[in-house]
Amino acid sequence: QVRLVESGGGLVQAGGSLRLSCDASGGTFSNLAMGWFRQAPGKEREFVGRITRSGVIIVYADSVKGRFTISRDNAKNTVYLQMTSLKPEDTAVYYCVGNVGATTSRAPVGYDYWGQGTQVTVSS
Repeated sequence: QVRLVESGGGLVQAGGSLRLSCDASGGTFSNLAMGWFRQAPGKEREFVGRITRSGVIIVYADSVKGRFTISRDNAKNTVYLQMTSLKPEDTAVYYCVGNVGATTSRAPVGYDYWGQGTQVTVSS
C-alpha cells in the first residue's frame, strides 16, 4: 500500500514562496504518476498539476501556470511543488496524489493514492 506524506505548508504573505514536499513509501515510486490537488474552504478539489513517472511531462492548471513548478526525485521517492508569487486565492489544503501507471486525468477519481494534505495560507 502506497503512503504519501506532504510537508512544507504554512503561512506566507502574498508574493511569497513555499515549497511542498511529498514523500512516498510502500511502493515503487518510479511506477507512480504523481500530482497535486488543492481544496479551498467551501470549494471542490481542484487539479493543480501532474508529472509523469519519468518526470518528462508536466501539466499545470491555468490558474498556477508560470508560478508553480512540479518536480520529482525518483531516487528520494519524493515529489515537490514549488510555489512562487503566491496569491490569497492560492489558500487551500494541498494534496499529493499518485496513480499506478500513466494517467492524464485532472479529476480526483483518476488517482489511486492521496496524502493527508497540508495547509497553505496566503495572507494579503
